[in-house]
Amino acid sequence: MEKIGKIAYRTNYDVPIVSKKRENTAKYINPRVKYINGKWLLSFGVECESTKTELSMKFSGENFIADFSVGIDLGVKELAVISYNNGESKKVFTNINKTKKVRRLKKRMKHKQRNVSRKYHTNGNYAKTARILEEEAKVRKLHRKLANIRHNYTHHITSEIIELNPSKIVLEDLNVTGMMKNKHLSEAIQEQTLHEFRRQIEYKAEWAGINVIYAGRFYPSSKKCSVCGHIKRDLKLKDRVYKCEVCGLSMDRDENAAKNLEKLAI
Repeated sequence: MEKIGKIAYRTNYDVPIVSKKRENTAKYINPRVKYINGKWLLSFGVECESTKTELSMKFSGENFIADFSVGIDLGVKELAVISYNNGESKKVFTNINKTKKVRRLKKRMKHKQRNVSRKYHTNGNYAKTARILEEEAKVRKLHRKLANIRHNYTHHITSEIIELNPSKIVLEDLNVTGMMKNKHLSEAIQEQTLHEFRRQIEYKAEWAGINVIYAGRFYPSSKKCSVCGHIKRDLKLKDRVYKCEVCGLSMDRDENAAKNLEKLAI
């Protein structure tokens, strides 16, 4: 590090080692050091050759047809439901915030926040004592831990989707700002980190040479039947199963929406 010199580090990755003779070494760029909750974090970039993989194709009859696409429906009950292989296959990625580990951390954080509030009240003023500063540090640590869990989970999901090697990925252009105005769902929507999911899909798809398509903001992916195309205008948010009055289709609404999004790429 500049002005610091050599420092010890620990990592799970195979970092190229720079030899004294500068032979067959990688070029490191843009190093950054951050201090977060008692930990020093070093991030940097490494120049490498492009590693684009050959994109997959779907099978129809005896011939391979290009444009193997993936439709992704994002939500609150489940983080993402994807449809691929012309609607024949699907994957459901659960909501990480409903797991026992995250719920336990959220409960502990709520307890710590209550302790901080009571100490302010007991103190009689808003001067931060040493005990208050200690409790606030614990709250920040829990906030960071929850953020890291969600961030890591999103990375795993987006990487798994990219590893399917589709030629196209279809996402909804969600109005997250408008969705946050719903006081009953705002906290759940915020915890899903939908913008971060979209950001990771975009840059990972660019690396792999995958085209990302966005459905229109008013495209009725949930209200449209994925079989006959009938639009059910009276579908409500509480209706978790889509039932078509025309063709008799009965399917989970998120899976139906994912299939409709996949068809947009065809």
